[in-house]
Amino acid sequence: MRLMEVSPATQLSVSIVLFNSPLDLLRRNLQSLLLAASYARESLGLRGLVVDLVDNSIDPDYRERVSEFISGWPADDFFQLRYITRPDNRGFGAGHNQAIGELDSEFHLVLNPDVELSQDALAVGLTALLEDRGVALVSPRVASDDGRQEFLCKRYPSFLVLLLRAFAPRVIRRVFRRRLWRYEMRETCNGDREAEIMLASGCFMLVRTEALRAVGGFNDHYFLYFEDFDLSLRLGSQGRLVFNPAMRIVHHGGYAASKGLLHVKYFLRSGISFFNEHGWRWI
Repeated sequence: MRLMEVSPATQLSVSIVLFNSPLDLLRRNLQSLLLAASYARESLGLRGLVVDLVDNSIDPDYRERVSEFISGWPADDFFQLRYITRPDNRGFGAGHNQAIGELDSEFHLVLNPDVELSQDALAVGLTALLEDRGVALVSPRVASDDGRQEFLCKRYPSFLVLLLRAFAPRVIRRVFRRRLWRYEMRETCNGDREAEIMLASGCFMLVRTEALRAVGGFNDHYFLYFEDFDLSLRLGSQGRLVFNPAMRIVHHGGYAASKGLLHVKYFLRSGISFFNEHGWRWI
C-alpha cells in the first residue's frame, strides 16, 4: 500500500453516539482509535482529530460514569475528546448530526462505540480518499468477535430479504441462502480487492466532510436503523462508495431481532420509511 502525505491543514473528526453503551467497549474503542490516529500521524502526517461523544442516554447515573471516564482520559492536543449530552434521545442519526453540524474537518468518521479499529485502518482509509477525489465514502472489512467476516456492505434490499434476515429461522434462511448472500455482496466483498458498493454500514463510515455537508448529514426522521442506508444513497450523488478490505475493524454489535421487541419495532418502522422514500422492492 502506498501512503500519501496529508496536507498540513488536514484534521480528522469523529462522532460516536452513545446510548447506555458499555464503558468497557467504549474504552477499547477509543484506545484503538488513538492507536490508529497515531499511526496515521506517523505515516501520513495527520495533524490531529477531534472526537465528539454524543450521549443520547437520559440516565443521570450513566452520564456521571461517562463524565468520570472522560475526565480520566489523558489531555492531548492531537487527540481531543469532547463530551456532548443531549436533553432527549431523538435517535442515532440526530445524535451524529449534533456533531456534523459543527464540522470544519476535511474528513469525518461516523463510528459506533462497539467497534475496534486495526492500527492502520485510518491510514488506509484516508489514503484511499486522498488518492481519488471521486470517492465519497470508504467502508472497511468487518470481523465479528470470533474473527469471521461480517458482510455489512449491501445491495438495495427487498422486503422479503429484510424479513428473512430479521425473523426467519435458520432452516428457512438456508433455503434462501443465495438470495441473502447476494444482498450481502458476499461474492464481491470476500476477497482482497476493492469494490464499489451501494449501501454502507453506519458502524464505520469514513467520508469526505464536504460530501456529508452537501447532503445534509443523516435524516433525523430515522430514529434507529436504515439511516445509514438512506445516507449512503444520498452520498452516492457526491461520489463513489468503496469497500476497502485493507481497512479492517472488529464489530461487537448484533442484529435487531436479537435485541428485543423494541428494536424489532424500530427496525420495521424505519424499514417502511426507507422503502416509502426510496422505492419498494418486494422480492
